[in-house]
Amino acid sequence: MKRKIVFPEVESATEDGLVAIGGDLEVDTLQTAYQLGIFPWPISLDFPLAWFSPNPRGLLDFSELHLSKSFEKFLKKTTYEVTYNKAFTDVIRACATMRRKDQPSTWITPEIIEGYEKLFQADLAYSVEVWDGPRLIGGLYGVIMGDFCSGESMFTLEDNASKLGLFRLTQNLKMKGIHWLDTQMVTNVVEQFGGKYIPRPDFIHRLKNVDWTRKKADFFKCS
Repeated sequence: MKRKIVFPEVESATEDGLVAIGGDLEVDTLQTAYQLGIFPWPISLDFPLAWFSPNPRGLLDFSELHLSKSFEKFLKKTTYEVTYNKAFTDVIRACATMRRKDQPSTWITPEIIEGYEKLFQADLAYSVEVWDGPRLIGGLYGVIMGDFCSGESMFTLEDNASKLGLFRLTQNLKMKGIHWLDTQMVTNVVEQFGGKYIPRPDFIHRLKNVDWTRKKADFFKCS
């Protein structure tokens, strides 16, 4: 029997964007949340699962993509290889252990890892891997539902590795008919590529124009 998943209206969110607390990370819960403009963001291991819909919302419009001169030079000489959906678990676990200046601890809890692994198995999540020979040196993962795509987190072990993964992702998605990426927040890397914040109502309006019927295989080779 199919469950009915219900979230509060995003307009009821707190100033910080908090919409709800509790629940689970099953595939149908995550699918419903993303379609409503909501995503899970655990506050810490010691607190219940939290769900957010921030206002404003970060995204990257591919038509406004900006490349620095130094990154353009890097693109011309790099020998790194980029793949899709080859090492999802390795990527999400690397993202979880990546130290970040503005985050004292990771929000990618074991519960998050398990939930997004289930999404990946259901062809509703993807990974991008960046390789230096056999060594995984960077990557990112996100959600792919219809022609909606999000970037959840990235990691890098070498300069420009995660940037390369993000850039190749934008080029692939644009070629396949997706024109923007939900980044939720505008990090330094996203900002360097031209990322911006838009009002939450504008983001929700974009979701209403999403074709949710398209499949992951339309955009990536599934693992």
